[in-house]
This record gives sequence, structure tokens and C-alpha cells, in this order.
Amino acid sequence: MKIKKVLFGKEKKYYWIEGDLHTQHGVIKGDDISTAEEPIKSHMNKEFLVSEANFKDNTYKLKRGPQAMHSKDIGQIMANTGINKNSKVIDAGVGSGMNTCHLANIVKTVYGYERRPEFLKIAEKNIKSLDLKNVKLKDADIYEGISEKDVDLISLDLAEPWQVIPHAEKALKSGGYLVSYSPSTPQVSDFVEAIKTNKNFKLVKVIETIERPWKVNGRTIHPEFQILGHTGFLTFVRKI
Repeated sequence: MKIKKVLFGKEKKYYWIEGDLHTQHGVIKGDDISTAEEPIKSHMNKEFLVSEANFKDNTYKLKRGPQAMHSKDIGQIMANTGINKNSKVIDAGVGSGMNTCHLANIVKTVYGYERRPEFLKIAEKNIKSLDLKNVKLKDADIYEGISEKDVDLISLDLAEPWQVIPHAEKALKSGGYLVSYSPSTPQVSDFVEAIKTNKNFKLVKVIETIERPWKVNGRTIHPEFQILGHTGFLTFVRKI
């Protein structure tokens, strides 16, 4: 079932699906949550603000299996490739489906390639929980080929992304993007060197995104003690 409401306490937020919500700050009646138009209170007289839940809220309850791509990296893919509601996208190395679901939330169609059945089951469950109708999962190894044509973006989360280059060349439309997510520098190096030997691809850039939260308390502002550092490198390539 989907999360319907988000409740904001003084220091913590809570997600509500149905029924009464039990928190460390007291019980909040389900009827109060569902009809709230102003702050509501728990039985311990603690106040909560209530808002409608959205897609991002519901991703927090997705089942995790293999290591999932982080939202900071997914956002870079969206921002740097220009995909939109008319785009056709391939996501290979689906895993638990985190990247697949985020892409499906903004594009026309996502084709997900995953060769491990146990991961496909997790992804299928997550896609269904978000009620995404535009994802077509495939029990297939993208190293062996791509059946789709005129694709706007191919996103890879694979151990050997360079194996996909000849297939991506045939599948991508002119100006389309091939993006590889890799945790290690040797993977990036091998992928880039392979790209340089193909005259139909242009290396755009290789980036690493580091997220540093800041604490704001009046005019006292300082970075949090923990940052979200290295998760992976993103290599952006464009078909020309």
C-alpha cells in the first residue's frame, strides 16, 4: 500500500498509510490524519503538521536488495541528459529498481534489463508498489544485445559497461546518451578507453557527486558532521 500522508513533528517525520499512527510522541488518530487541514495533536498533546505524500516519500519504503544507486547520482543523470515525458529509456543492471523507478517517474517508457531472477522479483515488487505502468522489465543480459531502437538514454550499473558499447551504438538515437555508473576508477578507465575507439561516441564528462548537508539554527550555520561522500562515478557519453 502507498504512503498517503507525511507527518512532521518537531524533530522527526512519520509516514502514514492507514489506521492510527503510533509514535514515540504519542498516538495520532487515523481520522485526524486523513482529514487534517491544520496542525493536529497526539494523545500526549504533541503537535504535528500534515502534508500529502508524493512519489519521493514512497521510495523510502521500497525493498532493498543489491546496492542501489543514490538519489544524488540519479538526479545527475536526469539533469545532464535532458530526458523528459517523451523519452524512451533503457536501464541495465536494474537491481532493486531504484534508478528504474525514478526514471519511470519522468519519462514515457523504461526498459529494464536484469539477468538475475532474484533481483527482478524485488524490482517488480517495488515498481508495483509505486503503481508505475510504464516500466517493462526484461529477464535479459544486455551484454548480449539490445532489441529497442531510437532510445534517448541508456543507463548502466554494470561491472563491465564497455561490453554494451556496440549494442548501445545501434540502439541510441543521434544525440542520445550512454551513462555508466561505476564505483571504481579501473572501471571508469576501461570504459572511457573503449569509448575513445568508437568514432560514433563522444565522451562528455566523468563526475563524482558529494552531498554535504548543513545545519541552520538562526545565524549559526555549519556543515553536518557526516557527509554523503563517494558512491560512484558517472561517465556521460553521447552518440554523434
